[in-house]
This record gives sequence, structure tokens and C-alpha cells, in this order.
Amino acid sequence: MGMRFKTIVLFALGSFGLAGCPGPATAIDHARQTAQEFNAQLRYGAPEEVLDRVAATARTEFTSRHRAWGSDVRIADVEMTGVRAKGERDALVSVRVAWYRPEEQLLRTTTVEQTWREGSGWQLLSEKRLDGDAGLLGEKVVYVVPYDQGPPPQFKTIHLAGDPSP
Repeated sequence: MGMRFKTIVLFALGSFGLAGCPGPATAIDHARQTAQEFNAQLRYGAPEEVLDRVAATARTEFTSRHRAWGSDVRIADVEMTGVRAKGERDALVSVRVAWYRPEEQLLRTTTVEQTWREGSGWQLLSEKRLDGDAGLLGEKVVYVVPYDQGPPPQFKTIHLAGDPSP
């Protein structure tokens, strides 16, 4: 092999290596990482442990909306499904949460939209349910429990050939 071929191969390999190098992290990258860590901690721990990532103005509402987590509501899985910028300092994060109530053992799914703002680090401003089952974020849900009415009703038998009783 000639020297020229080796030079071309090394240049090509170097170009591919440089093309694969990530650039500096953007604000949206920081938002994604913060939201991912926040939601993982929220799933595996108590909501009180993540309060430092919730904006001071939203903490009371956040605490009341997540009060049932870990007791009346159990989180099975949390998955971030999207992050997009909203202006220069805000980001919208979509999170799909799989959850259930221990007494029902019925797996439910809710998609939540979180609004994050960059200030001194990224902080959660608000949450709202976008899609799926209500009840995850403290919404009032009425469950109707069927009650036992005895045996199922039966209709009177009618014989076309007259009354079969002797």
C-alpha cells in the first residue's frame, strides 16, 4: 500500500471520529436530563425527596397532587416520551406513567405534561394530565362498586301449547 492510500484512510477515519463527537450540551439537553432524574426519583422514592426541583410557587400544589403516591397509588413505570423547548427558558416534558391502586390490581396509564423553567437550574412549574386514566394527580374519581342483588332475575316461562302443569 502506498503512503497516499494510508493518508486517505487515516483522514477518513479521523473525519468519522470527529463527526461522532457530541457538541456542548444545550439547554434542552439539561432539561431532559433533569426531568429524567426527577421522574426516576419520583418513581422510586417519596415525592418529598424531589421537592428541591419543584419551583417554590408550585410546591404546595405538587405535594397535594402526589399525596397518594406510594400508598393509595403505586407507580409501576415512568417513561419520558418527549421534550421540547417552549421559548428560551421553558421546556415541555411528556411523561407516560403506568400505575395502579393496590385494592384493584388494574394497571392504568396516564400521560402527564410537565412544564419546566430554567433559572438557577431547571425547576418544575406545573403538571397536567394530557391523556389516559384520571386519578394519578389527585383528581377526584368516583368508583362504583357493584353490590350483590341475589340471583340474576329470570323471566317467567311461557308455554305455547298451554299450561303444562297438571
